[in-house]
Order: sequence, then structure tokens, then C-alpha cells
Amino acid sequence: MNKIETTYNAKGAVLGHCWGGGKGTYPSEELTGYDTKEALIKDAEEQLKNGSLDSGFGFESLKGAMLIIEEVSTVVIDKKNFHHEEYETVSIGDVTENEEKFLINSLCD
Repeated sequence: MNKIETTYNAKGAVLGHCWGGGKGTYPSEELTGYDTKEALIKDAEEQLKNGSLDSGFGFESLKGAMLIIEEVSTVVIDKKNFHHEEYETVSIGDVTENEEKFLINSLCD
């Protein structure tokens, strides 16, 4: 029987409070190589809290993020790797519905 391995990766956009007022977005840190979606989300939430999810942009503080989670399943058949990807969008932090829409639009730019 062939073994299927699954890994989870994510990238997205963070919403932060800018120095001097206002809010803005910036690409999030890319998160790669997680064994479960739950572990990825937990790490993303921790990075949101400690301010490192913004890839070093330097917001005064972070409010939330919209992440595109990639689930990659790999199976080896006759010594060849076959990959299947699925995607899911998840928001973390304290974002409103309008802020979620704003973050989704920033992902499409």
C-alpha cells in the first residue's frame, strides 16, 4: 500500500495598527511544513500575538490576519511523487467582517 503524507503551509496578509494612527496590511510571514492545520493555526496565532507574523514590517501592533492555508498531500507510486493541493482561507485575531473583506482584497492584489 502507498503511504500518503500531508503537510500544511500558509501565507496571507496581516492587519496592523500603524504608528501614528490608522490601519494597514502587509504580507504575512510564510508558514511551512506543519503536520496539522491546527498546529499551523496555533503557531500563526502565537506569531500574531508576539508581533512576528508581519514579516518585519513594524506595525505598532497587529490586529489580525487572513491566511491561505495550503494542504499538500503526497503519495509515492512506483517511485514517483504525486501531489494534490487544496486551499482554505482562515482569519485569525480580532478582525471584523469588513476587515476580513479588506484583507481578502489585499490578497488578490
